[in-house]
Amino acid sequence: MALNYIWVAFFLVAFVVGVCKMLFTGDVGVFTEMMDATFGAAKNGFEISLGLTGVLSLWLGFLKIGERSGVVDVLARGAAPIFTRLFPDIPKGHPAIGSIFMNVAANMLNLDNAATPMGLKAMQQLQELNPKKDVASNPMIMFLVLNASGLTIIPVTIMVYRAQMGAANPADVFVPLMITTSIATLIGTFFVCLKQRINLFDKVLIGFFGAIVALIAFVVWCVQTFPQEQVSQYSSMIANFVLISIIVSFMVAGLRKKINVYDAFIDGAKEGFQTAVMIIPYLVAMLVGIALFRTSGAMGFLTDGLATAVDACGLPTNWVDAFPTALMKPLSGSGSRGMMLDAMQTFGADSFTGRLATIVQGSTDTTFYVVAVYYGAIHVKNPRYTIGAALLADFAGFITAIFVCTMFFG
Repeated sequence: MALNYIWVAFFLVAFVVGVCKMLFTGDVGVFTEMMDATFGAAKNGFEISLGLTGVLSLWLGFLKIGERSGVVDVLARGAAPIFTRLFPDIPKGHPAIGSIFMNVAANMLNLDNAATPMGLKAMQQLQELNPKKDVASNPMIMFLVLNASGLTIIPVTIMVYRAQMGAANPADVFVPLMITTSIATLIGTFFVCLKQRINLFDKVLIGFFGAIVALIAFVVWCVQTFPQEQVSQYSSMIANFVLISIIVSFMVAGLRKKINVYDAFIDGAKEGFQTAVMIIPYLVAMLVGIALFRTSGAMGFLTDGLATAVDACGLPTNWVDAFPTALMKPLSGSGSRGMMLDAMQTFGADSFTGRLATIVQGSTDTTFYVVAVYYGAIHVKNPRYTIGAALLADFAGFITAIFVCTMFFG
């Protein structure tokens, strides 16, 4: 329902601004420009979706191999010592633990189609343990914040969109995005741990979180020590090496498990084709609304006003044009995706704004969608502090994205 109002608002605000522009500036061609932008955006949305078909088929094919080869199961078992401490209210050996592990691991591998059913199953199992059926329990809140904070190892979708929008090296945001999504997840998790009085000084949690912080600190040190050209070069090299290594490891694991790797790839590729076709109407709808909003001048009023306010405070304004993506992200996945694509098309995929918008888009999940779907499935009416914790992770992700993008891309 929120997306419905947002989409209609794009059209209404664009129309009002267009009328004001015509009346006060005498620009009689504004509505012609708006209609041209509408048809152009519809064509662009279709072409982007069509162009995604090949790349999505490629990546979902490889990810299907990883899924069937048991890589997700391995990640789940490896994460067991950490998750048992983050969910102390779940009895040892309860099936909800396994479902949570599988969901989080699938999200980390960007296996959305597999992650959502596992997540819904986990929520149903957690509801069985919940003494107050209409109020979110502590494990539910922790689980939802982990989902909303969007920790992802392989940002497949982001790289696909960057490739489609003409980025010279679609994977160059890999390391910056990893840093950003890790910090967003850490902040959200720490907040929930404090609220639930989970022992953050447990040696397993200290070791895990400490390793993440140390890795981030090392990357930041490298960025500050070496010239920016070298940082971008090494970041790209590491990203591509990691991605190729993951693909090879999927295949090796598949061969060891004696699955038909080729058939698994084909099945995943079919899902990629179906996904690309499925998103056409959603992408066209959002790009048309955003094109009207921008062409009418409404987007300019928003960003220029924000830039003026930020500049008056003596702060840099290079992040302002990517702010609409961050503003839309907690509300609508398709809306923020449209904003990201609009930023890349307007400023360039390899511009600071284009890269920042992709990092913001990939660093967290859609908070209100996640809360609505997961709590709605089990009829929980009182989410307690779930939304606040998830929005805190969103905010931390945006602030981190600005600093990280500045460090890597200037």
